[in-house]
Amino acid sequence: MLDFSDPSFAEFFATELDVDIDDPIYAEHGGSKGKRLRCFLQKVDDATAVRTLQALWDHRAQYLAQTGQPDPVPNAEGRYLSLMAKLSGQAASGGEPPRPASDWRLLTELREQLVQIASLQPHERGYAFEAFLKRSFDMAGLTAREPFRNIGEQIDGSFLLGDETYLLEAKWHSLPTGVADLHVFHGKLEQKAAWARGLFVSYNGFTTEGLAAFGPGKRLICMDGRDIYDALERQIPLKAVLERKVRRAAETGQPFITVRDLFGQQTAGGYG
Repeated sequence: MLDFSDPSFAEFFATELDVDIDDPIYAEHGGSKGKRLRCFLQKVDDATAVRTLQALWDHRAQYLAQTGQPDPVPNAEGRYLSLMAKLSGQAASGGEPPRPASDWRLLTELREQLVQIASLQPHERGYAFEAFLKRSFDMAGLTAREPFRNIGEQIDGSFLLGDETYLLEAKWHSLPTGVADLHVFHGKLEQKAAWARGLFVSYNGFTTEGLAAFGPGKRLICMDGRDIYDALERQIPLKAVLERKVRRAAETGQPFITVRDLFGQQTAGGYG
């Protein structure tokens, strides 16, 4: 259990969670720290389990940073976020089955679907990509809406992230997206309510020159095909990816920061 001794383990639970982890009720399956933790998590409600895992994850991250050790667990953060998404969904719904967004089988199915879209004819890809994104957002619990048309313009969809409404622009071009398309989409946002935000998804990414010319401080964030594939490969929930992109954009002013930069440089094969 990380760097915990028996006394420090008990102190951590008492200080962080106001729990006596040495209580015999948590030693039904054995007295080791791991067995007591598993027993505790089996007995408590989902909201308490979420608080516990969050506190342990924060301690773990601090421990790894202080020791300079690489993370020994493959996909550790993605697996942690998937588990938290399940538990948070259960806690919010009173213990109902978790949303399918964190089911690794469905994530694998989505990843394969993304790869298969690349083999379609050009005129079919755009519609298939929009349908793929709609399904991905629905599975992530983001209340996605299908493409709709206002007078003189096409919007590829919308979704809710927290309390914010995001309009979606999805492009599957053979070349990276440049500044012109970014400006066009941002112009659509500026004609909407002041609280409207945007997500621009370009399967083949964005030109460096286009992002530089577009500049910081805009009302949209960007995602490319590699981002989506990496998130699915590493079991990182889409909602967690978007939330981190939004936060980093607020901190840096940059609309596009990759999943690899947000969650670490772990490589993933099969995309391209």
